[in-house]
Amino acid sequence: MKALSVNLRWLFLERPFLERIDVAARLGFRAVDFSLPYSTPAAEIRRRIDANGVQFVYMLSPSGDWDAGELGIAALPGREAEFRDGVGLALDYAAELHCPLVHVASGILPEGLPREKATGIYLENLAYAADRAARQGVAIGIEPICRAAHARFLVNRTEDAVALIEKLGRPNLKLVFDTYHVAMEDGAVTPLIEKHAGRIAHFQVASPPARSAPVAPR
Repeated sequence: MKALSVNLRWLFLERPFLERIDVAARLGFRAVDFSLPYSTPAAEIRRRIDANGVQFVYMLSPSGDWDAGELGIAALPGREAEFRDGVGLALDYAAELHCPLVHVASGILPEGLPREKATGIYLENLAYAADRAARQGVAIGIEPICRAAHARFLVNRTEDAVALIEKLGRPNLKLVFDTYHVAMEDGAVTPLIEKHAGRIAHFQVASPPARSAPVAPR
């Protein structure tokens, strides 16, 4: 059974990052995740999760200038060396934190970059990341992002992400399944979970259309 993890990028924002781990543990969570933890030394995070008895379950590899809206560099030409350095850093953090999953984001394609070319770059970078991560038992995740949120994100539909996974054939290449993005792009969420359950490594849960707090079906 997958652990229920609290996303510390979005919650408890009135506290500094490390203190959010304390809050999550006091509220009963046994797992936490945080997209880009690299401004905090891994050893400090490790001490805090150990003290609270929680597991760190998910992170992104370094993804370019996040504040400027890059949202990943794995499909961008000319960024291959930066990407590979970022994978190395992410796997160093994963080793220290015993984190089982690193999400590798394709990024938003600049105008004029053909999707076919970007897809080729992404496949090469995914293969590199998956092969390197496999040596330490870590999974690499890819996440479809809906066009309503980011029209030029490379991978938009669940089936497109699955096709990339199947093409590469790496057993540690997995889906990050965000219910908001899937609902906005594909419609019904449950059939896709049932169809691809064996490929899903991590769920992110929010309700469409505003990516608001989850709402139970009526």
